[in-house]
Amino acid sequence: MSFKTRFFLYGLLLLGLLVVPFVGIYPVLIMKLLCFMLFASAFNLLLGYTGLLSFGHAAFLGGSAYVAGHAIKAWGLPPELALLLGTAVGALLGLVVGFVAIRRQGIYFTMITLALAQMLFFFFLQAPFTGGEDGLQGVPRGTLLGFIDLRDDVTMYYVTLAIVTAGVLFIMRVVHSPFGQVLQAIKENEPRAISLGYDTQRFKLLVFVLSAALSGLAGSLKTVAMGFATLTDVHWAMSGSVVLMTLVGGLGTLSGPLVGAAVVIALENKLGEVGHWLAQATGISWFDTLGESVTMVTGLIFVICVLAFRRGVMGELIALIERLRGRKPGGGSGGAQAQRPADQHA
Repeated sequence: MSFKTRFFLYGLLLLGLLVVPFVGIYPVLIMKLLCFMLFASAFNLLLGYTGLLSFGHAAFLGGSAYVAGHAIKAWGLPPELALLLGTAVGALLGLVVGFVAIRRQGIYFTMITLALAQMLFFFFLQAPFTGGEDGLQGVPRGTLLGFIDLRDDVTMYYVTLAIVTAGVLFIMRVVHSPFGQVLQAIKENEPRAISLGYDTQRFKLLVFVLSAALSGLAGSLKTVAMGFATLTDVHWAMSGSVVLMTLVGGLGTLSGPLVGAAVVIALENKLGEVGHWLAQATGISWFDTLGESVTMVTGLIFVICVLAFRRGVMGELIALIERLRGRKPGGGSGGAQAQRPADQHA
């Protein structure tokens, strides 16, 4: 996909997000979606571009969410400092987990991240400042930089949009940097990267910490926007959800996690309404139970994507565009530029 096409599509998406508060769409729901877009993009940086499957990323999202919420509610920190603190906590947790897990590969790496994340889950379940099963409730939004009142939903929405946009642009810059090229080399052939003189363990630890920090920013921002943090944010099922978002949207594409997050969050929040509408339209009462079957529907979508759309929504779309342009996906007429995966630019 050419640069002009990408620029046009991303600009169109940003324009659509800018007008959301004026078209009758509930801004709080879109703020939640934006936070998960950043979370999925951060996870995709680790899995899609480095080939590391972490099943404990909920620890960074939820841990930072709790810390940022507690800092605002109990310590009276302004939201900007709470966001920075949450990001730092995510990076610190990523450093600890990554230092332990990065020495292993494949399923062993995945299971270590899951085990450490579950340890953190039980800590937050019993810690006195988290509220236990009730969660951390009533987190005030406060005032950003001393003059931006975040209590207004529209103001909070645009602040969230600005932060998420900056985070996604940063991820794009990382992917297209020399550092990002080394990460993709590690994913494709780690022994060869080692033979070229790269310290792959250091690169993998760095990207793990970077992904955890961005996940922490997403969790902190979610707490500020929504006003609460719960055990759901740190549960292993959240780690599964971000894997689903990435795979459904398109693994190893920049736009895929954005689409995948939109699909999953829309299903979780709107499936009941869709089922009720279908029940009224068709007279089949079974559709009314769709809202109670979100997990089953998302699981079915995951199975369909694995069997029929291996590249995900955006991956298949990019492959189709490349075929229509008369060349193979990721291929070209020759040269190093043509050999790079085409979908990494989308």
